Amino acid sequence: MRLLLKNGNVFDYKNKLNDKYDILIEEDKIVKVEKNIEETADQVIDCTNLNIIPGMIDIHCHLREPGGEHKETIETGSKSAVAGGFTTICPMPNTKPTPDNVETLTYIINEAKRVNLCNVLPYASVSKGEKGEELVNFEELRKAGAIAFSDDGMPVVNSRMMRQAMIEADRLGTYVASHCEEKSVSAGAINAGPVADKLGVQGVLPEAEEIMAAREIVISETNGVRGHVCHISTKTSKDMIRDAKKRGVKITCETCPHYFTFTVDEVLKAGANAKMNPPLREEKDKQAIIEGLKEGTIDCIITDHAPHAEEEKNVELSKAPNGIIGFETALSAEIMNLIEPGHIDYLDLVRLTSYTPSKLLHIDNERGTMEVGKKADITIFDPNEEYVYTKEMIVSKSKNSPFIGKTLKGKVKYTIVNGNVVYQG
Repeated sequence: MRLLLKNGNVFDYKNKLNDKYDILIEEDKIVKVEKNIEETADQVIDCTNLNIIPGMIDIHCHLREPGGEHKETIETGSKSAVAGGFTTICPMPNTKPTPDNVETLTYIINEAKRVNLCNVLPYASVSKGEKGEELVNFEELRKAGAIAFSDDGMPVVNSRMMRQAMIEADRLGTYVASHCEEKSVSAGAINAGPVADKLGVQGVLPEAEEIMAAREIVISETNGVRGHVCHISTKTSKDMIRDAKKRGVKITCETCPHYFTFTVDEVLKAGANAKMNPPLREEKDKQAIIEGLKEGTIDCIITDHAPHAEEEKNVELSKAPNGIIGFETALSAEIMNLIEPGHIDYLDLVRLTSYTPSKLLHIDNERGTMEVGKKADITIFDPNEEYVYTKEMIVSKSKNSPFIGKTLKGKVKYTIVNGNVVYQG
């Protein structure tokens, strides 16, 4: 099978490509990236006025299976991911049962292979049952296919245990992704402040994230091991990580589109569909997140795609579960809130959504760039197409999104995984 992409605007951060090119794909690999390829192919796609980037990689999402299939399945989540332009996704382990054993982890891997839409690289949990009481067998789970380790959704409260986990993961060439939440100060529905007061709900203190982020920096620095902080949302978290990196600490971090798109005020419009953990913050935090993406403090953008059934979200704010879906709106949020205002350019976008994620996961030998010989994982989109995001067009099984009803810009037209067109919009 030979696939030829013609006349597209190609952006590749590693090789600093930023021009019109043709791309020839043979089987699952890129075989040519040149100005004008005149070769026969089984399929030719005219990419005039379209942008072509290395397939987007989401290192933090939730597919809910096993145990939460009424919210999402590996199949429906994969369909939503490729509709959003993602070619590789890494589901978190807060499923029921959790992948704290080879059997459950293998089930997830095999089901993803059966679905065969995108590359699914699952996390295993740090502790058995995500209870924070006993560490899993890191080596066994790593050999079975765990891309990394996390108790996401729950913090690892015991600092000795977290230290052991970070050291062991680092020894195995991977990392622990830390859900930073100091439980003694994290109770509440939304960010503490005037909006929480107006709605009469308890507010989540920003220190809940920041205290635990500081701990992970200390463990990383003291032991010389890699640490990774999940979904940062506050100015203080960003500043601490920036300063640690300047000292040479091996700490990395991620953020989500909702933290550079919205503030806590969005809860007044979208209600529980704007409730997540960590919560939406204040304007100063939103601006700090944008600055962190510009300056390189924040390593990558993730979706934290977190589907919930409508009846679960359609309750009073304090009782609704945390989380929103994010695969299908991430690219538009990045275009509208980062590219168009001039905070970053498309090469930066590739750095944040593909190149650096591939390096964090140690899959950059195959993915994350548009080089000849690499896997043909490619996202093709129209950066100028505008549309109103409606509930009816959502591919995910769940519909919990604050973007519903909003005019978005940027539409995925083709998603190519291992040389196969898996989505056409």
